[in-house]
Amino acid sequence: MFSDGLLVPAVTLAFFGWLVPRGLSLFWPEGARPLLWLAFTAVVIMLVVSTGFFVGLYMWQGAPVGLMFEDGVLATLVFFGRLGVISALLWGPILILSVAGLPKHWIKETW
Repeated sequence: MFSDGLLVPAVTLAFFGWLVPRGLSLFWPEGARPLLWLAFTAVVIMLVVSTGFFVGLYMWQGAPVGLMFEDGVLATLVFFGRLGVISALLWGPILILSVAGLPKHWIKETW
């Protein structure tokens, strides 16, 4: 049920798209330029998380690790990396909204 449907994986990725910028903001400096770096860092982290998420889903469904890496490590990383990039359609808008809401919690800087 977890990996066969679309709803639970999509909601999980969207939740991480909201959570990663919020988590980074706890120790990230305030300001417009640091906010752009936070957004860039959050996107990179989410690409890694979503790529790992798809590797986990494939393993959850019973795909043998040896079979996944049969064409080579680089080909497998490109395949799962492409899935991670495509999944940005799910978590990307949520991440943008999460980053856009961060300045209202600033104490030292003003937007």
